[in-house]
Amino acid sequence: MIRKHSATLHGHRTSFSLEDEFWTELKTIAASRSMPLAALISEIDDRRPPDSNLSSALRLHVLAWAKAAANPQP
Repeated sequence: MIRKHSATLHGHRTSFSLEDEFWTELKTIAASRSMPLAALISEIDDRRPPDSNLSSALRLHVLAWAKAAANPQP
């Protein structure tokens, strides 16, 4: 199910919509990096192309993380 979430990024409140599975994986990624979820979301937001939206950037980050975990480098 898609749910609306919100976060404060650089002092501004923003919202985005994500499926529960992506939200769960974002929390897992943040925990594995020992960082707050808001910090991870802010990092992803800072790195996304200016013409993309935050929801898509978050999904793509989870996908890249999952692919990297499935294909570890030797």
